[in-house]
Amino acid sequence: MLKILIAEDEEPIANLIRMNLNRAGYQCIWAPDGEEAADRMAKEPFDLILLDIMLPGINGYELMEYAKELGMPVIFLTALGNTEHKVKGLKMGADDYLTKPFEIVELLARVEAVLRRYHKTETILEVFDVVIDTSSRTVLQNGTPIALTMKEFDLLLLLARNRNIALYRETIYENVWGGEYLGQSRTVDLHIQRLKKKLKWENEITAVYKVGYRLEA
Repeated sequence: MLKILIAEDEEPIANLIRMNLNRAGYQCIWAPDGEEAADRMAKEPFDLILLDIMLPGINGYELMEYAKELGMPVIFLTALGNTEHKVKGLKMGADDYLTKPFEIVELLARVEAVLRRYHKTETILEVFDVVIDTSSRTVLQNGTPIALTMKEFDLLLLLARNRNIALYRETIYENVWGGEYLGQSRTVDLHIQRLKKKLKWENEITAVYKVGYRLEA
């Protein structure tokens, strides 16, 4: 299991991030200040550091330099959203920079992108009776191959990586089809219905009123 350090002094934000990353299959460790984060980094390797800039004790920029010495990738998560801070963080070697407040779906996508860049992504996901192999793009249900189209596979993967999160139709469309959602399109609904039928997941994938869909896991 890939291990992520969350260096964040606001406990509610840290808990929200940790809860959703745990659901996505990551092991998370929380450090509420810069000194504890540095101690954690010195004692054990992490696959990724999620780093706030304005931390008590040792600030995020100082921790960033330490993380790079240890070869650990970093995503800044901060309320400092102006261009000057973004440029500074990226020039220091941060792998990404996400400004608060942010959508959990976007955070998960950026985490996955950075881990993929470092060849650290886990290729096997298991949800209920289904095993998803992201490298071969195959799906097994109770050991039996399930034939999915390219978009059905991408849709299943998005749902599996965001378990228990209500995904807006706009978010689903943009992540799977890569374009702007035009509201009147029923593409998402039709693909959801086909996926539910193929997997016999009538109760596992639920509609969320005026929002979209959620994989209940």
